[in-house]
Amino acid sequence: MTSQNPPLAIVVKGWPRLSETFIAQELAALEDSGHDFDIWSLRYPTDKKRHPLHDRIKARVRYLPEYLYEDPERVWRARAAAKALPGYAEAYRVWRADLARDLTHNRIRRFGQACVLATELPEGTKGLYAHFMHTPSSVARYAAIMRGLPWSFSAHAKDIWTSDEWEKREKLSADTHGAVFGATCTAFGAEHLREMADDAARVDLVYHGLDLTRFPAPPKRALRDSASPFHMMSVGRLVEKKGFDRLIAAFAGLPADLDWHWTHIGGGSLKDTLSAQAEDAGVANRITWRGACDQPEVIEAMRAADLFVLPSRIAEDGDRDGLPNVLMEAASQMLPILSTPVSAIPEFIESGTHGLLVEDDPARLASAICELSAEPARTQAYAAAAYDRLVGEFGMAPGIARLSARLTQLTQLTRGG
Repeated sequence: MTSQNPPLAIVVKGWPRLSETFIAQELAALEDSGHDFDIWSLRYPTDKKRHPLHDRIKARVRYLPEYLYEDPERVWRARAAAKALPGYAEAYRVWRADLARDLTHNRIRRFGQACVLATELPEGTKGLYAHFMHTPSSVARYAAIMRGLPWSFSAHAKDIWTSDEWEKREKLSADTHGAVFGATCTAFGAEHLREMADDAARVDLVYHGLDLTRFPAPPKRALRDSASPFHMMSVGRLVEKKGFDRLIAAFAGLPADLDWHWTHIGGGSLKDTLSAQAEDAGVANRITWRGACDQPEVIEAMRAADLFVLPSRIAEDGDRDGLPNVLMEAASQMLPILSTPVSAIPEFIESGTHGLLVEDDPARLASAICELSAEPARTQAYAAAAYDRLVGEFGMAPGIARLSARLTQLTQLTRGG
């Protein structure tokens, strides 16, 4: 059980979230490594299901006001108390400078949440660690300045590519109350952030990896009979960067003699749009939309499928995937993979060795599906190679060891130490 005064405060955007099981995996492993912390969430949960990992974590979960107007007494009480903190004036100055460049309700909400966080943190708190470089890191940074504490962050995908350059630079600079360190889960992202930092050593590459003890051994897969239906599946939110619109367009271009079915797992704002696209393309009867599923359901579906497809692309606002954990999960079940060479995906999947990576063009995707369905022996060889790479190079332990050491150092610092 976590103590009443843990040395570390971990700030997350929402808790628990099925789409962010990589965070739950990390926090469970940090607890196993001896770290004691509270979880501070900016938002209440919206998912109806939980991952088994969420139930493993013993840390106390505390929720900040999601919208300031919903709990005005708590916010105003915190603001009054925050003014007595030694770093409040400096935090207010930093926030006003940020607000001048980002005049939004979100920026105002961040400061109100930071006041609550700073005044409600237990006295024993020694440092803050935020998951995601955008909103959670802003709240952690303002609160850390108020309390005179060191802070750090872990960056992932959207938070890197859609944040303003000035904000990334300042969060990575010692001169502007920046993070003691920043971790990120891809070499692609680490290179970008190191270019933003005044000291490249402030940025660590920490792959999430996969805790293979949580997954069953892969099934013994017989070669698919070319006469049997070709079952494809995807796991991912129905948002632009996942590229499912391109995949549905690819399905419309598959030959009439290929018997196929596609199962999608995940929620997202584009469900109605994509369902309508599938109807218009005449392929809706070959698609099953399962919505959000828990981890056992996802693994069961992976074990029954013939191909995992993730057609990631760069969204118009610059958002993109990092290295999606679902690719490693598919590999853990020796499920062949078709994806795209976006962001850090090639760091795990070398096309033609561990799976196929093609451009997110419907014709290219359709051609790759046909190729993989027609050559089950080669396709299964890709899956075996991906599994071997997962086990040999993408285990969770090295990243957790590095992160654990960084967080231990963080909680032993005094600000400016």
